[in-house]
Amino acid sequence: MSFLALDIGNTRLKWALYTAPHPGAVLLQHGAVFLETIDELSEREWKHLPAPSSMLGCVVAGDAVRRRVEEQMDLWDLDAHWIVPSAHEAGMSNGYDHPSRLGSDRWAALAGARSRVQQAGTPRPALVVMVGTAVTVDALDAEGRFIGGLILPGFGLMLRALEQGTAGLKVPTGDVVDFPTNTSDALMSGGANAIAGAIERQHRRLVQRTGQEPLLLMTGGATSKLTPITDLHFETVDTLIFEGLLLMQSRRLAL
Repeated sequence: MSFLALDIGNTRLKWALYTAPHPGAVLLQHGAVFLETIDELSEREWKHLPAPSSMLGCVVAGDAVRRRVEEQMDLWDLDAHWIVPSAHEAGMSNGYDHPSRLGSDRWAALAGARSRVQQAGTPRPALVVMVGTAVTVDALDAEGRFIGGLILPGFGLMLRALEQGTAGLKVPTGDVVDFPTNTSDALMSGGANAIAGAIERQHRRLVQRTGQEPLLLMTGGATSKLTPITDLHFETVDTLIFEGLLLMQSRRLAL
């Protein structure tokens, strides 16, 4: 009953094979590839992978990319299933004005946070930060209601916007420091602090709204730039979206 979880982002495809489709299942293998190379999955990363019994994925890269990935899964004769955010799923309710317009990766990450809250056994809110091409800061209350979230440009988008919109600013890689004394560090530190400030404000608002200290979770490729400078202690969870897909698949199979 092995289970394949897929997360197709704007830049990369991440995959994970678990022993079973339920929270707490053992992770067998995992990997990530850039979207430019997904047509090689069946001949490379997945060639010797044991055939999964089922799969569930989220995709934000568009239908054309999704179809290319489905073609790669033909080597297992596996039916593809993709989450579409709805008003209710996996013990959560979706407070978005138009629930289906919420990013499927955000919905899956929220489910991952909900799974962790449930396993801990004590109801509490959660604040979920994903740091990728874009940065999202999403809030769940203790009852599992998604009450809203922010979308910000990620580091790369911020730096490219500065480079394109100003005369003479280039974007070499800098470091995040408290008081930058060169342009490279000033650019990187400015972007990091802008994101960190938004996170800290949302945390404060969530505490004010719920009266509880939330579970703080961060995931994504650039988390290392943020976790050292926030005034909050976040747990970094690389598999958060996969954990949400495990919870969703287990609930779907139980219906």
